[in-house]
Amino acid sequence: MKVLVIGGAGYIGSHSARVLRQHGHEAIIYDNLSTGYDILAKGFELVVGDMADVDKLRAVMNRVDAVMHFAALAYVGESVTNPRKYFRNNVESALTLLNTAIDAGVRNFVFSSTCAVYGVPAKVPITEDAVRQPINPYGTSKLFFENALEAYSSAYGLRYAALRYFNAAGADDSGEIGELHDPETHLIPLALAATRYDSSPLRIFGTDYPTPDGTCVRDYIHVNDLAQAHALAVGRLAAGGESFAVNLGTGRGCSVLEIVHAVEQVTHKTVNRVTSPRRPGDPPALVADPARAERLLNWKATRPLQDIVATAWKWMQRAPVRV
Repeated sequence: MKVLVIGGAGYIGSHSARVLRQHGHEAIIYDNLSTGYDILAKGFELVVGDMADVDKLRAVMNRVDAVMHFAALAYVGESVTNPRKYFRNNVESALTLLNTAIDAGVRNFVFSSTCAVYGVPAKVPITEDAVRQPINPYGTSKLFFENALEAYSSAYGLRYAALRYFNAAGADDSGEIGELHDPETHLIPLALAATRYDSSPLRIFGTDYPTPDGTCVRDYIHVNDLAQAHALAVGRLAAGGESFAVNLGTGRGCSVLEIVHAVEQVTHKTVNRVTSPRRPGDPPALVADPARAERLLNWKATRPLQDIVATAWKWMQRAPVRV
């Protein structure tokens, strides 16, 4: 099967393209390289184009059987200060992509969604039946597109999978691809960077949360575990499976301090860190209940925190851009 990987020169998209190939599929990467890197698309056909470019999209869409959509803007803070940018890309341009797929007869669509659609959950672990009530424009834009997928499924026979990620982390075991963000906002690469003598300290926001050690708890999942779920999802849709939405996480939360300690164990270095007050809107804990994904996809996250940190560290030492 041929799969068009929108945003495939980015972090999760590039890992998913590799896993698709391992599953016997052909991945074509489509990326405008505004936040992606051509080095992450090495070895694949790369079409440089924007989601809003209907003519370029149409030309490649006619060659594929399925779409995976990773090309969303994803900085929560920026979405608050510049919501126009987020709704233009994550809603307007994404609808152009969706309409082009429908017009080309492509009916299998895998969407990179997020646990941000839940907002501040009433209870943890979070199931897919939890109220979707995002608290920032980023989460709102993702929820809008999930709603569009639901409507298109009913009206046009679209088969979709909305995969709600928790905290993607780590890198491919080869060390050839990994996390490249500018600016970097993710905890593990920031903690790894803070082991260098010439780097800024890691800022820990809040040490007084109602958690075992007072720091925020999140569900960290290895990027290749995520990628495996994408390959299984597109296979289920192509086989005629019904549309679905699932959480992708480990079901186990790790605190900020647990991450810091894991980084120190892997690197044998001290994480230079400072503490700051809580950031507004940060829930104490976000942890997935992955039972539905396990049931529907026969999938389970297998990589422990030590592997996540070790692969991220291997990549960081080889990465073409320093965090």
